[in-house]
Amino acid sequence: MSVQTASHLDTRVSPDEIRAQFSRAMSAMYQAEVPLYGELLELVREVNAHALRQDPQLVEQLRTTGEIERLDMERHGAIRLGSAAELATMRRLFAVMGMYPVGYYDLACAGVPVHSTAFRAIHEGSLQQSPFRVFTSLLRLELIDNPELRELARSVLARRNIFTARVIELIERFEQVGGLDQAEADEFIEQALETFRWHREATVSAALYQQLSEQHRLIADVVAFKGPHINHLTPRTLDIDAVQAGMPQRGIDPKAIAEGPPARRCPILLRQTSFKALHEQVVFVEDDGERRLGSHSARFGEIEQRGAALTPKGRALYDRLLDGARQAGGDYVAALEAQFAEFPDDYDSLRRQGLAYFRYFVSPTGLAAKARGELAGDLEALLAAGHICCEPLVYEDFLPVSAAGIFQSNLGDAARDSYAHSANQDAFERDLGAPVLDELALYADTEQRSLAQCAEQLGLAELR
Repeated sequence: MSVQTASHLDTRVSPDEIRAQFSRAMSAMYQAEVPLYGELLELVREVNAHALRQDPQLVEQLRTTGEIERLDMERHGAIRLGSAAELATMRRLFAVMGMYPVGYYDLACAGVPVHSTAFRAIHEGSLQQSPFRVFTSLLRLELIDNPELRELARSVLARRNIFTARVIELIERFEQVGGLDQAEADEFIEQALETFRWHREATVSAALYQQLSEQHRLIADVVAFKGPHINHLTPRTLDIDAVQAGMPQRGIDPKAIAEGPPARRCPILLRQTSFKALHEQVVFVEDDGERRLGSHSARFGEIEQRGAALTPKGRALYDRLLDGARQAGGDYVAALEAQFAEFPDDYDSLRRQGLAYFRYFVSPTGLAAKARGELAGDLEALLAAGHICCEPLVYEDFLPVSAAGIFQSNLGDAARDSYAHSANQDAFERDLGAPVLDELALYADTEQRSLAQCAEQLGLAELR
């Protein structure tokens, strides 16, 4: 190893820190572009502060798991890409920030012509430092049923380059030496933001934009602009219903209902809502060079409330109850609450029945019992004696139906109900240039690591 390379390795910035810096820079940029989002952040801060004042037990839970330190960090953003080349390069860009593709989401079944993954950190230690993730969708051009329009869209996308030359150089630098120093990291963040920046000038004529929009408004959003502008960012709230109720009082127009499971004492998976997409002035450039004013709706602000990550057994129960609520007819919210009465709403039942993943911690009582040689026996006995405590693992991913609901609510009611094509994870992974990771396996690994750490601290052979 050369002296220069060794010196660089000594000063490189961790991908986790680059991700944390990038998410802060992205938030500042988006607040400047969409001032209403700043108002939403202030509302979420007030709701969270009130929730913490009202529930000391919640404060203790968040402190134990380390969630309290990252509560005010934005949890995710979302972008939509137009080509396999864009997706493959975006994978490399996110790798610089320690973000990897987790999960496959087919939204075509809900009438949205994309399939998606979530780029995020995959180890609990990295998530503690920055939970930021980006839900990344790839347009499925094959779902455009007009062959001529499909080829026009393909040709428009083929002409654009959404990455700066310098960010590509810095990605290659990262791949070659395994890291970036602080100056390089700062420049990387600055250059990467250009990919996500809003561009008011469209790359197509008003007539072509209208054709694309009539096929699907999301297709127009992806094809007609210079890059995949970040279309929303998302803070985490502890009480999504309070945020939903508080939005109109601040002049924020919310979507009708929160997506996901009903309100519960012990939240599970993900609930999310948003304010409706803004109508923004754009400029279309006609074939003769004339500039024509128009409007476009795509960008909005989202809020999420995260709960416990469910096991395969828990997900199967969730899916069955959700399907039952959909088929019930009538008042959907009432049907949802009635169906989910079957889902246990206390953490001990969720753990004992194997419905949710948990993270285990050795308590001070456990360490004292170890010192006295008075440790309880198996895991259940250790928990009962208070020698080990546990908290639910926070769900770090997305629900396909929930994501589709947010998409649809911000694309208008005219979006088509379904596409004939089924999920195609193999094609997505081919375009991505890598397999997507299984989110359930990641949660299981985190749970097992926590048990192994407890066993080590207590001098036990194993815990399961």
